[in-house]
Amino acid sequence: MKLLSYYQDSKQTLGVLLEQGVLDVNKAARNVLPEPDAQLAVTIEQAVYGGVEALKQLQAYISANYEQLAADPELWLDEKQLAYGPCVPAPSKIICVGTNYRKHAEESNMPIPTIPILFNKFPNTIAAHQESIPLPFNSSQVDYEAELGIVIGQEAKRVLKEEALDYVLGYCNVNDLSARELQFRTHQWLLGKNCDKFSPVGPYLVSADEVGDPNNLTIRCLVNGELRQHSSTSDMVFDCREIISYISQHMTLVPGDLILTGTPEGVVFNGFDGKECHRKPHLEWLKDGDVVTIEIEKLGSLTNRMIKEQ
Repeated sequence: MKLLSYYQDSKQTLGVLLEQGVLDVNKAARNVLPEPDAQLAVTIEQAVYGGVEALKQLQAYISANYEQLAADPELWLDEKQLAYGPCVPAPSKIICVGTNYRKHAEESNMPIPTIPILFNKFPNTIAAHQESIPLPFNSSQVDYEAELGIVIGQEAKRVLKEEALDYVLGYCNVNDLSARELQFRTHQWLLGKNCDKFSPVGPYLVSADEVGDPNNLTIRCLVNGELRQHSSTSDMVFDCREIISYISQHMTLVPGDLILTGTPEGVVFNGFDGKECHRKPHLEWLKDGDVVTIEIEKLGSLTNRMIKEQ
């Protein structure tokens, strides 16, 4: 199932992308009533923070009533006409894994980690598909990072690696944008990672059952149509199971928490010499007007335009 959020009368509305188009879940629940005891999610917040159980209820409702829903043209929207909202709104935690692709570690002149390198981002970094991203006025070295996002679907504490994927609600594209000179100003990466709208997500939150194995997905990044990153999640140092299990040993994960699993090779960044960041000679930092697209197999395409911060 592909969940998405879109704006309708300045409010975010929950949609489900199906063959017929985008189902307006809120309107559907009014026109085709759910079972009396069903706690049907009709907003993206209810669907995400309700976790696995909310998703099961929504899937069951659509399956049981599909013929009636399909027959009502008022319930269906053309995806091309939508103004998207974030598919993961204001997560309580955004946890990122640094240097988690072998080839990316090598190109950045960094050692391949022996334990996951964790850092965090904040909800101010969340942005939607097709939303413009402001390039900070105090940075000239903004970089793209295509990443697989894991969205947690039920409370997870000290979970076994073998059971870790059972706690996943779904997956999404994420662009872990990074202002490199701010990132490496100190030993803490926080400043360069948490500029406003530096974590666009979407366009969909795709349910775990539809994705299947998250550890073998093609991942790409294009800038102005030029292919910059092209890899597979199989190149991760620590796969999705290991990441979820490791984090859960140290903190409780709850529905809606977002985990960014690292980026493959192909970024602009070419190392930090202790004084300044360097770019690859054939690549330029992101600039006003650049269009960045993140594509992960089964998850669609996330596209955002960079604009000069006003």
